[in-house]
Amino acid sequence: MTDAVAADGTAPTLIASARRALRLLEAAARHPKGATAKQLARDTDLALGTAYHLLRTLVHDHYLERRDGLYLTGPAVAGLIRDDGPATGRARLRALLDVLADELSAAVYFTWYRHGEVELVEAARAPGAPVTDRHSWRAGAHAHAAGKTLLALMTAEERRAHLARYPMVPFTPYTLRDPACLPLLPRHGPRRAVAITQFQEYALGTAGAAVPVVAGNGIGAISVSLPMTQAHRLAGIAAQLGARTGEDFAAMAFGI
Repeated sequence: MTDAVAADGTAPTLIASARRALRLLEAAARHPKGATAKQLARDTDLALGTAYHLLRTLVHDHYLERRDGLYLTGPAVAGLIRDDGPATGRARLRALLDVLADELSAAVYFTWYRHGEVELVEAARAPGAPVTDRHSWRAGAHAHAAGKTLLALMTAEERRAHLARYPMVPFTPYTLRDPACLPLLPRHGPRRAVAITQFQEYALGTAGAAVPVVAGNGIGAISVSLPMTQAHRLAGIAAQLGARTGEDFAAMAFGI
């Protein structure tokens, strides 16, 4: 590969270690469930000793995190992303939600756990779906399918902190009130077949289902809402979401 030429016509000064670290970071981002040091070294054609040295630096500066022997992109990566055009993450996310809402004839929501909050990032509305705002979405995480999915993926400490800020108040007579009854999901490992549902827990007359989205150490959910008269469709819709969209959403998660 030929190096670029600087503006004054001279060859640029390239820092080899910086380039190797960036290659490792890019390789880790291609493994949303995590990768071992050996796997990342193979992906980047680096000696294992060199890879370990650079990985330790990236972990120290929070560009990567190490969990159970696997390296995943860390929180510092989010600060590198800009949403500056129609081809970036937020625009692609809106487009994908619109397509899904049309295909499924359902309201579709993308929710992400960011800065300790359950955040409604984007939604594609549909007739009969409950009107939501970002505050009630955060406060009602224990009641809607997306929030229950995020609570299921959180660590015990994260879950306790969230429920301390947002107690499990009833949104309807059917709202779950006992933290011990919240579902739990593994943060890493097989999740594709898992769907979490709610029936009139967030809003009377509506039902919902959500599947998890995990990208590196980030967690989110893609969910749908339907009128109760169409609740029989939830299982089929959840299976479609789990099979078709998990990797799509994980790939763009760092661009939101």
